[in-house]
Amino acid sequence: MIAAVQIILGAMTAWFTASFVNDFFRSSRRALGSRVYAISSVGFATNFFDALGIGSFAPQTAFFKFFGWVEDRHIPGTLNVANTVPVVLQAFIFLNVVRVDTLTLMGMLIAAPMGAVIGAGIVSRLPERHIRIGLGIALLAVGLFLFAGLMEWYPSAGEAAGLRGWKLVLAVTVSFILGSLHSIGIGYYAPCMALIYSLGMNPRAAFPIMMGAAAMLMPAASLKFVRKKAYDNLTAMVITLAGIPGVAAAAYLVTSLPLKALKWVVLTVMIYTAFIMFRSASRRDPTRVRSKPGFAGPQSL
Repeated sequence: MIAAVQIILGAMTAWFTASFVNDFFRSSRRALGSRVYAISSVGFATNFFDALGIGSFAPQTAFFKFFGWVEDRHIPGTLNVANTVPVVLQAFIFLNVVRVDTLTLMGMLIAAPMGAVIGAGIVSRLPERHIRIGLGIALLAVGLFLFAGLMEWYPSAGEAAGLRGWKLVLAVTVSFILGSLHSIGIGYYAPCMALIYSLGMNPRAAFPIMMGAAAMLMPAASLKFVRKKAYDNLTAMVITLAGIPGVAAAAYLVTSLPLKALKWVVLTVMIYTAFIMFRSASRRDPTRVRSKPGFAGPQSL
């Protein structure tokens, strides 16, 4: 089954990449000059942290707007197109190097895109502010238990490679809901980490699940931006090329870190995302940017 997922992802990514490269060479491009080095550094660093589960869309959006690298109307397309190949690479790496029970992985992997397609209409009508506050509280609650375990205030669980029974049903259901929340800009990564940990699984298991879910969504979405030319093709290409080695470096770090160190990384991601949730909920009219699950930003938190 995992091989089948990789074949599908490979075919989708090849289709997207062919369109992206063709558009890049056929379209006119403005010169970046010395900015190419700065954009390359941002592409490497943000995709490095993206592979750790922290997200790339928020910092990239900040750089685009602060330095004026990308027109506002092209920011959503540039974010999606630029990060598609790095995200798919994340999925391929973690699907191969992190052991996860096949039934658990496939259930959650299929549920997230289904939620994005089927549940989007329902979830998009819910009060966004309440959803963000609820998820922020949930992340802090799970983070508290994780912190208590790391401090050895009670025995810390988290070694299972898969789920069965009611835990599996709950995980698949929550994955569907998180996929649905993508339609209003709620990310998949940090809530997925919290879910995996709270159900007693090894924190590393979250990485192939959340990267796989994002990779299933991004190629098709990004292809639309390419066809409509609603993105900055040169900036997107630079970030793509710089992001690939960033992902590779982070993947090595995740798979080589001791489990306790990785749990501290997961805790940091949870607290950071909870803060972003509360900050966004405090805004009366937050600007939203459609993006892949789990990438924090003005619209993806």
